[in-house]
Amino acid sequence: MANFKNILIRGVNWIGDAVLTIPAINAVRAAFPEARISLLVKPWVSDIFRGNPDVNDIILYEDRFNSITGRFRLAKILRSKGFDAAILLQNAFDAAFIAWFAGIPERIGYKRDSRGMLLTKAVPVSEDVLKQHQVHYYLNLLKEGLNIDPVDTEPVIYLNEEEIAAARQLLNQTQTLNPQNPLIGINPGAAYGSAKRWMPERFAEVISRIVNELEGNVILFGSGSETEIANEILRQSTELIAQNKDAGAAHSDLDPDSSSIGHYASRILNMAGKTSLRELAALISECDAFITNDSGPMHMASALLVPVVAIFGSTDSAITGPLGKGHAVVTRDVSCSPCLKRKCPAGTTRSREDYLRCMTEITADDIYDALLKTLPGGKAVFFDRDGTLIEDAGYLNNFDDLKIFNGAYEDIQRLRRAGFTLIGITNQSGIARGIVTEDFVKASNTFLQRTLGMDDFYYCPHHPDDKCQCRKPKPRLLSKARLKHKINLKASCVVGDKTLDVLLAKAAGARGILVQTGHDRESEEADCIAKDLKQAVDWILDQERQVS
Repeated sequence: MANFKNILIRGVNWIGDAVLTIPAINAVRAAFPEARISLLVKPWVSDIFRGNPDVNDIILYEDRFNSITGRFRLAKILRSKGFDAAILLQNAFDAAFIAWFAGIPERIGYKRDSRGMLLTKAVPVSEDVLKQHQVHYYLNLLKEGLNIDPVDTEPVIYLNEEEIAAARQLLNQTQTLNPQNPLIGINPGAAYGSAKRWMPERFAEVISRIVNELEGNVILFGSGSETEIANEILRQSTELIAQNKDAGAAHSDLDPDSSSIGHYASRILNMAGKTSLRELAALISECDAFITNDSGPMHMASALLVPVVAIFGSTDSAITGPLGKGHAVVTRDVSCSPCLKRKCPAGTTRSREDYLRCMTEITADDIYDALLKTLPGGKAVFFDRDGTLIEDAGYLNNFDDLKIFNGAYEDIQRLRRAGFTLIGITNQSGIARGIVTEDFVKASNTFLQRTLGMDDFYYCPHHPDDKCQCRKPKPRLLSKARLKHKINLKASCVVGDKTLDVLLAKAAGARGILVQTGHDRESEEADCIAKDLKQAVDWILDQERQVS
Protein backbone atom coordinates (compact mmCIF):
# COMPACT_ATOMS: atom_id res chain seq x y z
CA MET A 1 0.00 0.00 0.00
CA ALA A 2 1.25 3.48 -0.86
CA ASN A 3 2.28 5.77 1.99
CA PHE A 4 0.06 8.79 1.32
CA LYS A 5 0.65 11.86 3.48
CA ASN A 6 -1.94 14.30 2.17
CA ILE A 7 -5.27 12.78 1.10
CA LEU A 8 -8.35 14.37 -0.43
CA ILE A 9 -11.65 12.50 -0.06
CA ARG A 10 -14.46 13.66 -2.34
CA GLY A 11 -17.62 13.12 -0.33
CA VAL A 12 -21.16 12.52 -1.55
CA ASN A 13 -24.01 15.02 -1.89
CA TRP A 14 -26.96 13.49 0.01
CA ILE A 15 -27.22 13.55 3.81
CA GLY A 16 -28.07 9.85 4.17
CA ASP A 17 -25.32 8.81 1.77
CA ALA A 18 -22.89 11.06 3.63
CA VAL A 19 -23.63 9.22 6.88
CA LEU A 20 -22.96 5.90 5.15
CA THR A 21 -19.49 7.07 4.00
CA ILE A 22 -18.31 7.57 7.60
CA PRO A 23 -17.00 3.99 8.02
CA ALA A 24 -14.98 4.39 4.81
CA ILE A 25 -13.44 7.62 6.08
CA ASN A 26 -12.65 5.86 9.35
CA ALA A 27 -10.95 3.06 7.39
CA VAL A 28 -8.81 5.58 5.48
CA ARG A 29 -7.70 7.14 8.78
CA ALA A 30 -6.83 3.72 10.22
CA ALA A 31 -4.76 2.90 7.12
CA PHE A 32 -2.99 6.27 7.10
CA PRO A 33 -2.88 7.39 10.76
CA GLU A 34 -0.30 10.14 10.18
CA ALA A 35 -1.79 11.55 6.96
CA ARG A 36 -3.63 14.83 6.66
CA ILE A 37 -7.13 14.00 5.43
CA SER A 38 -9.29 16.67 3.81
CA LEU A 39 -12.92 16.18 2.85
CA LEU A 40 -14.46 17.97 -0.15
CA VAL A 41 -18.25 18.13 0.27
CA LYS A 42 -21.26 20.26 -0.47
CA PRO A 43 -22.11 22.73 2.33
CA TRP A 44 -25.43 21.09 3.24
CA VAL A 45 -23.77 17.78 4.23
CA SER A 46 -20.63 19.21 5.83
CA ASP A 47 -22.06 19.32 9.36
CA ILE A 48 -22.38 15.52 9.35
CA PHE A 49 -18.58 15.41 9.64
CA ARG A 50 -18.01 18.28 12.08
CA GLY A 51 -16.04 17.05 15.10
CA ASN A 52 -15.03 13.81 13.39
CA PRO A 53 -11.44 13.12 14.51
CA ASP A 54 -10.71 11.22 11.28
CA VAL A 55 -11.01 14.44 9.23
CA ASN A 56 -8.44 17.25 9.49
CA ASP A 57 -10.10 19.72 7.16
CA ILE A 58 -13.44 20.23 5.41
CA ILE A 59 -13.38 22.00 2.05
CA LEU A 60 -16.76 23.27 0.90
CA TYR A 61 -17.84 22.69 -2.68
CA GLU A 62 -19.79 25.95 -2.78
CA ASP A 63 -22.22 27.16 -5.43
CA ARG A 64 -19.54 29.50 -6.80
CA PHE A 65 -17.72 26.42 -8.08
CA ASN A 66 -20.69 25.04 -10.06
CA SER A 67 -19.84 26.72 -13.37
CA ILE A 68 -17.04 25.64 -15.73
CA THR A 69 -14.85 28.51 -14.58
CA GLY A 70 -15.79 27.76 -10.98
CA ARG A 71 -14.59 24.19 -11.34
CA PHE A 72 -11.26 25.43 -12.66
CA ARG A 73 -11.00 27.77 -9.64
CA LEU A 74 -11.74 24.88 -7.29
CA ALA A 75 -9.13 22.70 -9.02
CA LYS A 76 -6.60 25.48 -8.62
CA ILE A 77 -7.33 25.69 -4.90
CA LEU A 78 -6.91 21.94 -4.55
CA ARG A 79 -3.68 22.03 -6.54
CA SER A 80 -2.24 24.53 -4.08
CA LYS A 81 -2.80 22.12 -1.19
CA GLY A 82 -0.44 19.51 -2.64
CA PHE A 83 -2.57 16.40 -2.29
CA ASP A 84 -0.83 13.16 -3.20
CA ALA A 85 -4.03 11.11 -3.48
CA ALA A 86 -7.73 11.63 -4.10
CA ILE A 87 -10.30 9.02 -3.03
CA LEU A 88 -13.53 9.69 -4.88
CA LEU A 89 -16.51 8.37 -2.93
CA GLN A 90 -18.79 10.37 -5.20
CA ASN A 91 -19.51 8.65 -8.50
CA ALA A 92 -19.77 11.70 -10.78
CA PHE A 93 -17.52 12.53 -13.73
CA ASP A 94 -17.13 15.95 -12.13
CA ALA A 95 -15.30 14.50 -9.12
CA ALA A 96 -12.69 12.76 -11.29
CA PHE A 97 -12.27 15.74 -13.62
CA ILE A 98 -11.56 18.18 -10.78
CA ALA A 99 -9.08 15.79 -9.14
CA TRP A 100 -7.35 15.24 -12.49
CA PHE A 101 -7.23 18.95 -13.33
CA ALA A 102 -5.90 19.68 -9.81
CA GLY A 103 -2.90 17.50 -10.66
CA ILE A 104 -3.45 15.02 -7.84
CA PRO A 105 -1.15 12.17 -8.84
CA GLU A 106 -3.22 9.23 -7.48
CA ARG A 107 -6.96 9.21 -8.17
CA ILE A 108 -9.01 6.25 -6.91
CA GLY A 109 -12.68 5.80 -7.71
CA TYR A 110 -15.30 3.55 -9.25
CA LYS A 111 -15.16 3.11 -13.00
CA ARG A 112 -18.47 4.67 -13.93
CA ASP A 113 -19.96 7.84 -15.45
CA SER A 114 -17.39 7.62 -18.29
CA ARG A 115 -14.55 8.74 -16.04
CA GLY A 116 -12.27 5.71 -16.08
CA MET A 117 -9.60 7.46 -18.17
CA LEU A 118 -9.28 10.19 -15.51
CA LEU A 119 -8.52 7.71 -12.72
CA THR A 120 -5.21 6.07 -11.89
CA LYS A 121 -7.12 3.25 -10.17
CA ALA A 122 -10.54 2.66 -11.72
CA VAL A 123 -12.41 0.05 -9.68
CA PRO A 124 -15.07 -1.95 -11.57
CA VAL A 125 -18.56 -1.93 -10.10
CA SER A 126 -19.59 -5.55 -9.58
CA GLU A 127 -23.17 -6.80 -9.33
CA ASP A 128 -22.35 -8.33 -5.96
CA VAL A 129 -21.38 -5.03 -4.36
CA LEU A 130 -24.50 -3.34 -5.73
CA LYS A 131 -26.61 -5.93 -3.89
CA GLN A 132 -24.96 -5.23 -0.54
CA HIS A 133 -25.83 -2.48 1.90
CA GLN A 134 -24.60 0.86 0.61
CA VAL A 135 -22.08 1.24 3.43
CA HIS A 136 -20.22 -1.72 1.87
CA TYR A 137 -20.26 -0.01 -1.52
CA TYR A 138 -17.88 2.65 -0.20
CA LEU A 139 -15.81 0.16 1.80
CA ASN A 140 -15.42 -2.05 -1.27
CA LEU A 141 -13.88 0.85 -3.18
CA LEU A 142 -11.14 1.06 -0.55
CA LYS A 143 -10.60 -2.69 -0.50
CA GLU A 144 -10.35 -3.05 -4.28
CA GLY A 145 -8.60 0.25 -4.91
CA LEU A 146 -6.14 0.44 -2.00
CA ASN A 147 -6.36 -2.95 -0.21
CA ILE A 148 -7.80 -1.23 2.87
CA ASP A 149 -9.95 -3.37 5.14
CA PRO A 150 -12.77 -1.80 7.17
CA VAL A 151 -12.17 -0.98 10.82
CA ASP A 152 -15.88 -0.82 11.57
CA THR A 153 -19.06 -0.73 9.50
CA GLU A 154 -20.91 1.44 12.00
CA PRO A 155 -21.25 5.16 11.20
CA VAL A 156 -20.67 7.56 14.10
CA ILE A 157 -21.86 11.19 14.30
CA TYR A 158 -19.79 13.19 16.78
CA LEU A 159 -21.91 15.48 18.93
CA ASN A 160 -20.33 17.62 21.63
CA GLU A 161 -21.60 18.24 25.15
CA GLU A 162 -22.80 21.75 24.33
CA GLU A 163 -25.00 20.49 21.48
CA ILE A 164 -26.56 17.80 23.67
CA ALA A 165 -27.10 20.31 26.49
CA ALA A 166 -28.83 22.73 24.11
CA ALA A 167 -31.18 19.98 22.89
CA ARG A 168 -32.05 18.99 26.45
CA GLN A 169 -32.60 22.59 27.45
CA LEU A 170 -35.05 23.03 24.59
CA LEU A 171 -36.95 19.89 25.60
CA ASN A 172 -36.93 20.87 29.28
CA GLN A 173 -38.33 24.30 28.44
CA THR A 174 -41.29 22.64 26.74
CA GLN A 175 -43.24 22.19 29.96
CA THR A 176 -45.74 19.67 28.63
CA LEU A 177 -43.05 17.19 27.52
CA ASN A 178 -42.75 14.94 30.57
CA PRO A 179 -39.13 13.72 30.55
CA GLN A 180 -40.15 10.40 32.12
CA ASN A 181 -42.50 9.56 29.24
CA PRO A 182 -41.25 8.17 25.91
CA LEU A 183 -40.08 10.74 23.39
CA ILE A 184 -40.74 9.68 19.79
CA GLY A 185 -39.24 11.47 16.80
CA ILE A 186 -41.33 11.61 13.63
CA ASN A 187 -39.75 12.33 10.26
CA PRO A 188 -42.46 12.44 7.55
CA GLY A 189 -40.33 13.86 4.74
CA ALA A 190 -37.85 12.42 2.25
CA ALA A 191 -35.80 14.68 0.00
CA TYR A 192 -35.45 12.12 -2.80
CA GLY A 193 -39.11 12.29 -3.85
CA SER A 194 -42.77 11.67 -3.08
CA ALA A 195 -42.53 7.91 -3.75
CA LYS A 196 -40.61 7.54 -0.47
CA ARG A 197 -43.17 9.42 1.65
CA TRP A 198 -45.82 7.69 3.70
CA MET A 199 -49.14 9.54 3.88
CA PRO A 200 -49.45 12.49 6.32
CA GLU A 201 -52.84 11.35 7.61
CA ARG A 202 -51.34 8.03 8.70
CA PHE A 203 -48.48 9.72 10.51
CA ALA A 204 -51.21 11.72 12.28
CA GLU A 205 -52.98 8.49 13.29
CA VAL A 206 -49.78 7.10 14.78
CA ILE A 207 -49.04 10.33 16.63
CA SER A 208 -52.51 10.44 18.18
CA ARG A 209 -52.00 6.90 19.48
CA ILE A 210 -48.54 7.74 20.86
CA VAL A 211 -50.01 10.69 22.75
CA ASN A 212 -53.22 9.02 23.93
CA GLU A 213 -52.19 5.42 24.51
CA LEU A 214 -48.50 5.69 25.42
CA GLU A 215 -48.76 9.07 27.17
CA GLY A 216 -45.82 9.82 24.91
CA ASN A 217 -44.21 12.99 23.66
CA VAL A 218 -43.62 13.62 19.95
CA ILE A 219 -41.18 15.76 18.00
CA LEU A 220 -41.98 16.46 14.36
CA PHE A 221 -38.88 16.93 12.22
CA GLY A 222 -38.39 18.17 8.68
CA SER A 223 -36.46 20.54 6.46
CA GLY A 224 -37.63 24.02 5.58
CA SER A 225 -39.30 22.67 2.44
CA GLU A 226 -41.20 20.09 4.53
CA THR A 227 -42.84 22.48 6.98
CA GLU A 228 -46.14 22.30 5.12
CA ILE A 229 -46.23 18.51 5.52
CA ALA A 230 -45.39 18.81 9.22
CA ASN A 231 -48.01 21.51 9.80
CA GLU A 232 -50.67 19.38 8.12
CA ILE A 233 -49.72 16.38 10.26
CA LEU A 234 -49.87 18.55 13.38
CA ARG A 235 -53.33 19.82 12.42
CA GLN A 236 -54.66 16.34 11.72
CA SER A 237 -53.06 14.90 14.88
CA THR A 238 -54.75 17.55 17.00
CA GLU A 239 -58.12 16.78 15.43
CA LEU A 240 -57.69 13.05 16.04
CA ILE A 241 -56.71 13.66 19.65
CA ALA A 242 -59.87 15.70 20.08
CA GLN A 243 -61.98 12.97 18.50
CA ASN A 244 -60.45 10.37 20.78
CA LYS A 245 -60.37 12.41 23.96
CA ASP A 246 -62.15 9.67 25.88
CA ALA A 247 -59.43 7.18 24.94
CA GLY A 248 -56.81 9.71 25.93
CA ALA A 249 -58.45 10.40 29.28
CA ALA A 250 -58.55 6.68 30.02
CA HIS A 251 -54.74 6.69 30.09
CA SER A 252 -54.23 9.80 32.21
CA ASP A 253 -55.52 11.47 35.35
CA LEU A 254 -56.97 14.37 33.32
CA ASP A 255 -60.66 14.91 32.72
CA PRO A 256 -61.77 14.49 29.10
CA ASP A 257 -62.53 18.15 28.57
CA SER A 258 -61.09 20.83 26.31
CA SER A 259 -58.18 21.55 28.67
CA SER A 260 -57.04 17.92 28.53
CA ILE A 261 -57.29 18.00 24.73
CA GLY A 262 -55.00 21.01 24.76
CA HIS A 263 -52.67 19.19 27.13
CA TYR A 264 -52.39 16.22 24.81
CA ALA A 265 -51.97 18.29 21.66
CA SER A 266 -49.28 20.42 23.29
CA ARG A 267 -47.16 17.30 23.76
CA ILE A 268 -46.39 17.48 20.04
CA LEU A 269 -43.36 19.69 19.40
CA ASN A 270 -43.09 20.82 15.77
CA MET A 271 -39.45 21.50 14.89
CA ALA A 272 -39.79 21.22 11.09
CA GLY A 273 -37.78 23.96 9.42
CA LYS A 274 -36.46 25.19 12.78
CA THR A 275 -33.20 23.27 13.17
CA SER A 276 -29.76 23.21 11.66
CA LEU A 277 -28.36 19.79 10.75
CA ARG A 278 -26.39 19.67 14.00
CA GLU A 279 -29.44 20.70 16.05
CA LEU A 280 -31.46 18.03 14.26
CA ALA A 281 -28.86 15.39 15.17
CA ALA A 282 -28.79 16.48 18.82
CA LEU A 283 -32.58 16.35 19.13
CA ILE A 284 -32.75 12.96 17.40
CA SER A 285 -30.17 11.64 19.86
CA GLU A 286 -32.56 12.48 22.71
CA CYS A 287 -35.41 10.44 21.24
CA ASP A 288 -36.35 7.03 22.61
CA ALA A 289 -37.42 5.90 19.13
CA PHE A 290 -37.66 7.42 15.65
CA ILE A 291 -40.36 6.79 13.03
CA THR A 292 -39.26 7.79 9.56
CA ASN A 293 -39.37 7.33 5.82
CA ASP A 294 -36.20 6.19 4.04
CA SER A 295 -34.28 9.45 4.36
CA GLY A 296 -31.18 11.23 5.59
CA PRO A 297 -32.55 11.64 9.13
CA MET A 298 -33.22 7.89 9.20
CA HIS A 299 -29.51 7.22 8.70
CA MET A 300 -28.65 9.92 11.24
CA ALA A 301 -30.88 8.24 13.84
CA SER A 302 -29.33 4.84 13.07
CA ALA A 303 -25.82 6.30 13.42
CA LEU A 304 -26.84 7.84 16.75
CA LEU A 305 -28.07 4.38 17.87
CA VAL A 306 -31.67 5.52 18.31
CA PRO A 307 -34.18 2.69 17.67
CA VAL A 308 -35.71 3.28 14.24
CA VAL A 309 -39.04 2.29 12.69
CA ALA A 310 -38.32 2.76 8.97
CA ILE A 311 -41.05 2.86 6.32
CA PHE A 312 -39.90 1.54 2.94
CA GLY A 313 -41.79 1.61 -0.34
CA SER A 314 -40.01 2.50 -3.56
CA THR A 315 -36.51 1.80 -2.22
CA ASP A 316 -34.72 -1.36 -1.08
CA SER A 317 -34.18 -1.71 2.67
CA ALA A 318 -31.47 -4.34 2.08
CA ILE A 319 -29.36 -1.63 0.44
CA THR A 320 -30.34 1.58 2.23
CA GLY A 321 -32.07 0.42 5.42
CA PRO A 322 -31.01 1.39 8.96
CA LEU A 323 -27.81 -0.38 9.97
CA GLY A 324 -27.55 -2.78 12.87
CA LYS A 325 -29.93 -4.64 15.13
CA GLY A 326 -32.74 -3.18 17.18
CA HIS A 327 -34.47 -1.39 14.30
CA ALA A 328 -37.69 -2.31 12.49
CA VAL A 329 -38.30 -2.01 8.75
CA VAL A 330 -41.92 -1.95 7.62
CA THR A 331 -42.50 -2.67 3.94
CA ARG A 332 -44.95 -4.47 1.69
CA ASP A 333 -44.24 -7.15 -0.91
CA VAL A 334 -45.87 -5.66 -4.00
CA SER A 335 -44.82 -6.59 -7.51
CA CYS A 336 -43.59 -3.12 -8.52
CA SER A 337 -41.46 -2.47 -5.42
CA PRO A 338 -38.68 -1.53 -5.11
CA CYS A 339 -38.91 0.59 -8.27
CA LEU A 340 -36.30 3.14 -7.09
CA LYS A 341 -38.32 5.97 -8.64
CA ARG A 342 -38.72 9.48 -7.25
CA LYS A 343 -42.41 9.49 -8.14
CA CYS A 344 -44.76 6.53 -8.41
CA PRO A 345 -44.93 5.47 -12.10
CA ALA A 346 -48.48 4.20 -11.54
CA GLY A 347 -49.65 7.78 -11.45
CA THR A 348 -49.41 7.91 -15.24
CA THR A 349 -49.06 4.35 -16.50
CA ARG A 350 -51.43 2.18 -14.42
CA SER A 351 -54.75 2.31 -12.64
CA ARG A 352 -55.30 4.62 -9.69
CA GLU A 353 -55.64 1.54 -7.47
CA ASP A 354 -51.95 0.81 -8.09
CA TYR A 355 -50.80 4.32 -7.20
CA LEU A 356 -48.29 4.16 -4.29
CA ARG A 357 -49.47 0.68 -3.32
CA CYS A 358 -46.13 0.08 -1.60
CA MET A 359 -47.10 2.88 0.81
CA THR A 360 -50.90 2.72 0.96
CA GLU A 361 -50.81 -0.94 2.04
CA ILE A 362 -48.84 0.04 5.15
CA THR A 363 -51.36 0.97 7.83
CA ALA A 364 -51.09 3.10 10.96
CA ASP A 365 -51.57 -0.12 12.97
CA ASP A 366 -48.50 -1.61 11.24
CA ILE A 367 -46.31 1.30 12.28
CA TYR A 368 -47.69 1.60 15.81
CA ASP A 369 -47.21 -2.14 16.38
CA ALA A 370 -43.63 -1.88 15.07
CA LEU A 371 -43.02 1.02 17.45
CA LEU A 372 -44.25 -1.00 20.44
CA LYS A 373 -41.87 -3.83 19.51
CA THR A 374 -38.95 -1.44 18.99
CA LEU A 375 -39.43 1.06 21.83
CA PRO A 376 -37.06 0.25 24.71
CA GLY A 377 -39.01 -0.69 27.83
CA GLY A 378 -36.65 -2.67 30.04
CA LYS A 379 -34.42 -1.36 32.80
CA ALA A 380 -30.77 -2.08 33.46
CA VAL A 381 -27.96 -1.49 35.89
CA PHE A 382 -24.62 -0.80 34.21
CA PHE A 383 -21.57 -1.69 36.29
CA ASP A 384 -18.08 -0.33 35.96
CA ARG A 385 -15.55 -3.12 36.28
CA ASP A 386 -12.28 -2.23 38.05
CA GLY A 387 -12.91 -0.79 41.52
CA THR A 388 -16.62 -1.66 41.36
CA LEU A 389 -17.02 -5.39 40.65
CA ILE A 390 -13.38 -6.33 41.14
CA GLU A 391 -10.40 -4.87 42.97
CA ASP A 392 -8.62 -2.19 40.96
CA ALA A 393 -5.26 -3.73 39.98
CA GLY A 394 -4.26 -0.91 37.66
CA TYR A 395 -3.96 -2.23 34.14
CA LEU A 396 -5.22 -5.74 34.83
CA ASN A 397 -3.47 -8.14 32.46
CA ASN A 398 -3.60 -11.57 34.12
CA PHE A 399 -6.18 -13.70 35.91
CA ASP A 400 -4.04 -14.04 39.05
CA ASP A 401 -4.74 -10.38 39.86
CA LEU A 402 -8.48 -10.55 39.08
CA LYS A 403 -10.22 -10.50 42.47
CA ILE A 404 -14.02 -10.17 42.62
CA PHE A 405 -15.34 -8.26 45.62
CA ASN A 406 -16.91 -10.45 48.29
CA GLY A 407 -20.66 -10.74 47.92
CA ALA A 408 -20.74 -9.19 44.43
CA TYR A 409 -22.67 -12.10 42.93
CA GLU A 410 -25.32 -12.11 45.66
CA ASP A 411 -25.71 -8.33 45.51
CA ILE A 412 -26.23 -7.94 41.80
CA GLN A 413 -28.50 -10.98 41.57
CA ARG A 414 -30.92 -9.14 43.85
CA LEU A 415 -31.21 -6.64 41.00
CA ARG A 416 -31.95 -9.41 38.51
CA ARG A 417 -34.79 -10.64 40.70
CA ALA A 418 -36.14 -7.08 40.67
CA GLY A 419 -36.26 -7.17 36.86
CA PHE A 420 -33.02 -5.39 35.94
CA THR A 421 -30.75 -6.40 33.07
CA LEU A 422 -27.13 -6.55 34.31
CA ILE A 423 -24.43 -5.10 32.05
CA GLY A 424 -20.74 -4.36 32.52
CA ILE A 425 -19.16 -1.30 30.92
CA THR A 426 -15.47 -0.49 31.16
CA ASN A 427 -12.81 1.79 29.69
CA GLN A 428 -9.74 -0.24 28.68
CA SER A 429 -7.22 2.26 27.34
CA GLY A 430 -4.51 -0.25 28.26
CA ILE A 431 -5.28 -1.91 24.94
CA ALA A 432 -4.37 1.24 22.97
CA ARG A 433 -1.36 1.84 25.23
CA GLY A 434 -0.04 -1.66 24.52
CA ILE A 435 -0.19 -2.66 28.20
CA VAL A 436 -3.11 -5.07 27.97
CA THR A 437 -4.10 -7.32 25.07
CA GLU A 438 -7.61 -7.08 23.71
CA ASP A 439 -7.90 -10.86 23.89
CA PHE A 440 -7.31 -10.73 27.65
CA VAL A 441 -9.89 -7.97 28.12
CA LYS A 442 -12.45 -10.03 26.21
CA ALA A 443 -11.58 -13.18 28.16
CA SER A 444 -11.72 -11.47 31.56
CA ASN A 445 -15.00 -9.75 30.73
CA THR A 446 -16.48 -13.07 29.60
CA PHE A 447 -15.30 -14.68 32.85
CA LEU A 448 -16.94 -11.96 34.93
CA GLN A 449 -20.14 -12.10 32.90
CA ARG A 450 -20.40 -15.85 33.46
CA THR A 451 -19.27 -15.84 37.11
CA LEU A 452 -21.47 -12.96 38.21
CA GLY A 453 -24.47 -13.97 36.11
CA MET A 454 -24.51 -10.81 33.98
CA ASP A 455 -26.21 -10.33 30.62
CA ASP A 456 -23.52 -8.52 28.65
CA PHE A 457 -20.20 -6.70 28.85
CA TYR A 458 -19.01 -3.73 26.81
CA TYR A 459 -15.58 -2.12 26.68
CA CYS A 460 -13.85 0.81 24.99
CA PRO A 461 -10.38 -0.09 23.67
CA HIS A 462 -9.35 3.45 22.70
CA HIS A 463 -6.80 5.91 24.03
CA PRO A 464 -8.26 9.07 25.60
CA ASP A 465 -6.63 11.13 22.84
CA ASP A 466 -8.57 9.20 20.17
CA LYS A 467 -11.70 11.28 20.91
CA CYS A 468 -13.92 8.27 20.38
CA GLN A 469 -17.61 8.26 21.28
CA CYS A 470 -17.52 5.02 23.26
CA ARG A 471 -15.14 6.00 26.07
CA LYS A 472 -16.89 6.88 29.31
CA PRO A 473 -18.39 9.37 30.02
CA LYS A 474 -19.59 9.32 26.39
CA PRO A 475 -22.79 7.24 26.30
CA ARG A 476 -22.38 5.34 23.03
CA LEU A 477 -21.86 1.95 24.68
CA LEU A 478 -25.02 2.46 26.71
CA SER A 479 -26.85 3.32 23.49
CA LYS A 480 -25.57 0.08 21.95
CA ALA A 481 -26.94 -1.83 24.91
CA ARG A 482 -30.26 0.00 24.57
CA LEU A 483 -30.63 -1.26 21.01
CA LYS A 484 -29.56 -4.83 21.75
CA HIS A 485 -31.43 -5.32 25.02
CA LYS A 486 -34.33 -2.83 24.49
CA ILE A 487 -33.37 -0.83 27.59
CA ASN A 488 -35.06 2.35 28.71
CA LEU A 489 -32.02 4.33 29.85
CA LYS A 490 -34.19 6.76 31.81
CA ALA A 491 -35.25 3.88 34.05
CA SER A 492 -31.70 2.59 34.46
CA CYS A 493 -28.68 3.18 36.70
CA VAL A 494 -24.90 3.30 36.38
CA VAL A 495 -22.74 2.10 39.30
CA GLY A 496 -19.05 2.97 39.34
CA ASP A 497 -16.12 4.10 41.45
CA LYS A 498 -15.28 7.22 39.43
CA THR A 499 -16.97 10.54 38.75
CA LEU A 500 -16.84 9.72 35.04
CA ASP A 501 -19.19 6.79 35.72
CA VAL A 502 -21.65 9.22 37.26
CA LEU A 503 -21.19 11.59 34.32
CA LEU A 504 -21.90 8.66 32.01
CA ALA A 505 -25.22 8.19 33.78
CA LYS A 506 -26.06 11.88 33.36
CA ALA A 507 -25.13 11.77 29.67
CA ALA A 508 -27.57 8.90 29.13
CA GLY A 509 -30.38 10.29 31.30
CA ALA A 510 -29.87 7.53 33.90
CA ARG A 511 -29.16 7.67 37.66
CA GLY A 512 -25.54 7.55 38.81
CA ILE A 513 -24.28 5.80 41.95
CA LEU A 514 -20.70 6.25 43.16
CA VAL A 515 -19.24 3.37 45.18
CA GLN A 516 -16.31 4.14 47.49
CA THR A 517 -14.47 0.89 46.79
CA GLY A 518 -12.10 2.23 44.15
CA HIS A 519 -10.91 5.57 42.84
CA ASP A 520 -13.15 8.45 43.98
CA ARG A 521 -14.69 9.11 47.38
CA GLU A 522 -17.00 12.01 46.49
CA SER A 523 -18.95 13.26 43.46
CA GLU A 524 -21.28 16.26 43.35
CA GLU A 525 -23.02 14.72 40.33
CA ALA A 526 -23.95 11.44 42.01
CA ASP A 527 -27.56 10.57 42.83
CA CYS A 528 -26.18 8.35 45.58
CA ILE A 529 -22.80 7.74 47.22
CA ALA A 530 -22.50 4.21 48.59
CA LYS A 531 -19.70 2.72 50.65
CA ASP A 532 -19.81 -0.52 48.65
CA LEU A 533 -21.76 -2.52 46.07
CA LYS A 534 -24.24 -3.86 48.64
CA GLN A 535 -25.22 -0.36 49.72
CA ALA A 536 -25.55 0.73 46.08
CA VAL A 537 -27.91 -2.16 45.37
CA ASP A 538 -29.91 -1.36 48.52
CA TRP A 539 -30.38 2.21 47.29
CA ILE A 540 -31.49 1.15 43.81
CA LEU A 541 -34.03 -1.31 45.20
CA ASP A 542 -35.32 1.27 47.66
CA GLN A 543 -35.84 3.71 44.79
CA GLU A 544 -37.77 1.01 42.94
CA ARG A 545 -40.05 0.44 45.93
CA GLN A 546 -40.79 4.15 46.14
CA VAL A 547 -41.75 4.30 42.47
CA SER A 548 -44.00 1.25 42.68
